[in-house]
Amino acid sequence: MKKVTFVLLTLIALSCKDESKKALSAQEIIDKSIEVSGGVTLYENSTISFNFRDRDYISEMKGKRKTLKRIQKNDTINLLDVLSPYGFTRHQNDTLVTLQDSLVTKYGNSVNSVHYFSKIPYGLNDPAVHKELLGETEIKGTLYYKLKVTFDQEGGGDDFDDTYVYFFNKSTFKADYLAYDFHVNGGGMRFREAYNERYVNGIRFVDYNNMKPMDEGASVLQVDSLFNNDRLKPLSKIELENVKVTLGNCN
Repeated sequence: MKKVTFVLLTLIALSCKDESKKALSAQEIIDKSIEVSGGVTLYENSTISFNFRDRDYISEMKGKRKTLKRIQKNDTINLLDVLSPYGFTRHQNDTLVTLQDSLVTKYGNSVNSVHYFSKIPYGLNDPAVHKELLGETEIKGTLYYKLKVTFDQEGGGDDFDDTYVYFFNKSTFKADYLAYDFHVNGGGMRFREAYNERYVNGIRFVDYNNMKPMDEGASVLQVDSLFNNDRLKPLSKIELENVKVTLGNCN
């Protein structure tokens, strides 16, 4: 009897060890990252506001339904841009502005982009997103999961053909770095290093050091190697100011 019990315990221990060695999928990594960054419930039942480069941004979430706003003010003009499930609109001093289709797309993408980056990693579970685990990598002595993200043309926006790479800390599952290539305005690549982490009403926010490669033609898939070898040069800082989160009172 004791021998049987010993064998069973050994099999259970080996089974648990095998389970612990199972590689996580890209989806599991993102789900864990969203959870440690605030969780779906908080993201989808919150109003988030912040200031970025002298403009005010407001995100109103109620479940999957979102309304994104940008407000620009000076002494004489008050511009309110709104991106909602009904499309994009602009009001100037409370009067609806008629825009060409090209400007509707341009301004709508601009509003969406700022809000998207402010909520990383939440948006990575949108239906148009495709995730692929490229493996593990080491950045500045820390191990990371390296994920490639691409988008469907339908629902992926005008920049659907851009490629993103996210680096999730293996211990914390937080997105500490990200990179992306782009094809407008001559194209290029950017790498962002998160800093100034803070939680506001349970939701994680960071600022970024924004960089680009020193060498033209560098692949976004090799950006971690470029960063480790000091082959990126600083461009700007992405800083969110006056971040506020109000929970559970979205209209």
